[in-house]
Amino acid sequence: MSFDTLGLLPELLRAVREQGYEHPTPIQTQAIPLVLEGRDLMGRAQTGTGKTAGFTLPMLQLLAPHASTSASPARHPIRALILTPTRELAMQVEESVRTYGKYIPLRSTTIFGGVNINPQTKALRAGVEILVATPGRLLDHQGQGNLNFSQLEILVLDEADRMLDMGFIRDIQKILALLPAKRQTLLFSATFTDEIKQLASKFLKTPASVQITPQNTAAELVRQVVHPVDRERKRALLAHIIQTRKLEQVLVFTRTKHGANRLSEQLDKDGISSMAIHGNKSQPQRIKALEDFKKGAVRVLVATDIAARGLDIDMLPHVVNYELPQVPEDYIHRIGRTGRAGSEGEALSLVCVDEHRLLKDIEKLLRKELPKDVIQGYAPDPSIPAEPIQTGRQGGGGGRSRGPARSARPSSGQPPRGERGRHPARPSSRGK
Repeated sequence: MSFDTLGLLPELLRAVREQGYEHPTPIQTQAIPLVLEGRDLMGRAQTGTGKTAGFTLPMLQLLAPHASTSASPARHPIRALILTPTRELAMQVEESVRTYGKYIPLRSTTIFGGVNINPQTKALRAGVEILVATPGRLLDHQGQGNLNFSQLEILVLDEADRMLDMGFIRDIQKILALLPAKRQTLLFSATFTDEIKQLASKFLKTPASVQITPQNTAAELVRQVVHPVDRERKRALLAHIIQTRKLEQVLVFTRTKHGANRLSEQLDKDGISSMAIHGNKSQPQRIKALEDFKKGAVRVLVATDIAARGLDIDMLPHVVNYELPQVPEDYIHRIGRTGRAGSEGEALSLVCVDEHRLLKDIEKLLRKELPKDVIQGYAPDPSIPAEPIQTGRQGGGGGRSRGPARSARPSSGQPPRGERGRHPARPSSRGK
């Protein structure tokens, strides 16, 4: 099947062809016709399946008939709202809107926290039909009177499961109360949990359902391997793997922001160029780190789960779980960074004695045991006892904590304030 069979406008097909795409992915094949019919939609798909184009293309087509070249802000009311959990994802979605809407005179912009709010206010007041936003900063603008949703036609909730995990449920409820009841609503999620289904039942009207990736199934093209190792030798093993195998682009996950910083500094000392990305980094710092990683200026990008959510890196070959996530489902999201668009990928997990329970939880979710490979010279010492795992407040990368063991989820369920966009605005070189 080609994009020509989906009933898309010539302007959209031209933009798609310019990106080198000829055949739609399964999520696009199923979702685009349903959205064009005006149906509400629940779509379950992992990152990397093409879901962004699956809602962006039909959304642009539905809005195109009333697109205007007028300079008047009044001719450019907010007609579509796309909510995303993170700044990075918001930027990537808005970039897709611009890319595919290249030949349709629709204005778009993105608003998120961690940057100066004034340029965003200026863009909104100039008029914009498609708004991509994180929940916290959207409510900030609403409080300042910068938003008018009276003519909204389409609402998209992208990565809804992550928004709930990050504690955005109340913000989402406040936002829904601001929107017209008569609208088309699209919800996309990597998993359909009971919480997601309950949320959808409240604001979707007889939705069509598209389910592409089986729930909680890791990408089939990803080779998954566990390397047992003592907690104090993880960093040395990671450096050994990168250097001996000559890995050139590696995304490494830690549980904490402090742990990400410390590991990045240690890798630099080992002669391995590295940068960290997390909620305490300013937006320009995060953008630079991602750009340097994409173009190969640094070999390793060390990231926390929240910061890495939504990262779109083509042909990423290697993901390393330096520390296993507290929540098993996050393992799925992590390794979903690789093995995308038909390319093979590799996910390595460095697991110490403290993390055996976390590993068992992941294997239970995957319904299979992951292969173990002890690397010569790094076999774990069986006499070392397990210690409680810290969850992120204290920092650290070795997996130890001075306090008692905590539950699998962080106690607050909330991301750092910088991730939610509710802290005071900081100056930024980026206007959005």
